[in-house]
Amino acid sequence: MAGQSIPRAFLRVGGATLAQHQLGMALALDCQRVICLARGPSPDLIALQHMAEDAGLQFYIATGSRPLSGLVTANDELVVIGEGLFAEPSGVVPLFEGRSPAVLVQPVEGALAAGFERVDINRASAGIMRIPGHLVENLHELPADCDVISALMRIALQSGVPMREVPAAARSGVDWRLIRDEGEAHAVEMEWLRGRFEGGDKVSPGRAVARYGVLNFGSSLLHAGNASNVLSAAVLGALAIAGGLVWFNFVAAGFLFLALASVLVEASRLLRSAERHALGQLPPAIPRADVLGWLVDTAFGLSLLAGIARLGGESLISWMFPPAMLMMLLVMIPRFVSGTAASLAADRATLGLVLAFAAGFGQVEPLAEVLAIVLVVIGMVLPLRRKN
Repeated sequence: MAGQSIPRAFLRVGGATLAQHQLGMALALDCQRVICLARGPSPDLIALQHMAEDAGLQFYIATGSRPLSGLVTANDELVVIGEGLFAEPSGVVPLFEGRSPAVLVQPVEGALAAGFERVDINRASAGIMRIPGHLVENLHELPADCDVISALMRIALQSGVPMREVPAAARSGVDWRLIRDEGEAHAVEMEWLRGRFEGGDKVSPGRAVARYGVLNFGSSLLHAGNASNVLSAAVLGALAIAGGLVWFNFVAAGFLFLALASVLVEASRLLRSAERHALGQLPPAIPRADVLGWLVDTAFGLSLLAGIARLGGESLISWMFPPAMLMMLLVMIPRFVSGTAASLAADRATLGLVLAFAAGFGQVEPLAEVLAIVLVVIGMVLPLRRKN
């Protein structure tokens, strides 16, 4: 991975810097070491070094062509990634199958305007190549302040390293871009989010609202690098407000804030998924959004109890039975059935709005009982979800 301009390397796309995206690409290509061309150490580079070392890679900083040649031996293979290149590893890895050296290229039309370097009359660089390590020695014949990436590409082509064109499908959308400034990073991020999250679940109103919010406002949060953390804090804030409202017997308003909290949970789930994808991280055993969802469900159960008056002489079990049964069915039914009914049953935003309406008329208990019966009928009538 290489780059000579620190600001461009640390522009953010999808909650991760371009340098972090390129680190993920290096891992996907089975690299053992990372050499970053830079003017010198910086806090951002040190953070990147920690990430690389945590992933099991060795990390070095080279300030120019001379230090670079001292870090690369003749037996090495060198993957060179151009400064500012944003590409999906899934599209890059198949192009280097067999570990054969190659300079990736693309048609010159549009590539020059996008910032890629011309190779010949018909082709432009695609921003990444795999070359034999001994070619780095040829940098000694060039001025110390030469453009290392461009020089290595010319040296490789003159030495007979073949060109390999990147398929149009791999370059479609935002899967292969050269990002040069903050504006381009922001635009790519928005397009990247739309490609990941558009066309999802349109049956569940709460999830549709969450997706709409992510597509319209998630880019700003991701660009700042704190998207999922901000939304997780917002979920806890909404739960605290809902708890306070229910405590002071404003149950209907409490359910509205629980509906809001559930939308924020789904938005945080989407944004955290985007962050993990950008950083090349696998989902944890228990995602944070699942824990927040459990807290929302607990708050729903307690709010239902607050909205149901306990009659004189009524046992604790009898009083707790309707809300407990409803919440357990809401968790269970989507695991066994699919389709519209399952999506609506899992949608806590819709549940919050319906319960807020019922609480306004003092009908929380009858509604909870009716919803529980409906869910039981759904489980009995609809076909079971097929196991993969």
